[in-house]
Amino acid sequence: MKRSEINAIYHEALHCFEKNGWALPPNARWDITDFGLGDFDHYGLTLINLAEEPEYCEKLMYARLDQTTPAHTHAKKKEDIICRSGQLMLRLWNGHPDTSEQGKHFLARINGRERELINGEVLILEAGERITLIPGLYHSFWAGRTGTIIGEVSTANDDNNDNFFVNPDIGRYPGIEENEAPVVRLISEES
Repeated sequence: MKRSEINAIYHEALHCFEKNGWALPPNARWDITDFGLGDFDHYGLTLINLAEEPEYCEKLMYARLDQTTPAHTHAKKKEDIICRSGQLMLRLWNGHPDTSEQGKHFLARINGRERELINGEVLILEAGERITLIPGLYHSFWAGRTGTIIGEVSTANDDNNDNFFVNPDIGRYPGIEENEAPVVRLISEES
């Protein structure tokens, strides 16, 4: 990604958070990624780590319309994904999407209650709704409306070792082409 693109996305996300009344902590850690695919408009996400402790993590995310977070799972992390504004679309599989039986039913916790879902089904979360994702539950998500804000509360987060994407070409962090001065340093640039 070009640094100018990262800077513009930072300002866009910041404006969306401010417009929706989200005050960010002074030490928020930013993560803007195209998942190494070079197509942020279609495969990308803006994340902010609000809290990082040995036992838990809290993130705030911003997704544009038509921007997908590719299908992945975690081996250890359990997370609640919460639609904070707009509409959030999720596609879920109880196992690897290439090998899990399409149409097979499984249970997931939505808004604190078990609900039956179907492998590959799209779940729509409106503002305030949440889903609990357990290790092994593959998920992909995208904004159902422009400027969707997404919350995440999870067990300890390890972006380097606990993200397992279906597409083996995906990298967690983008490569950066320096074409202007940075407005914000990303988590991937911290030493």
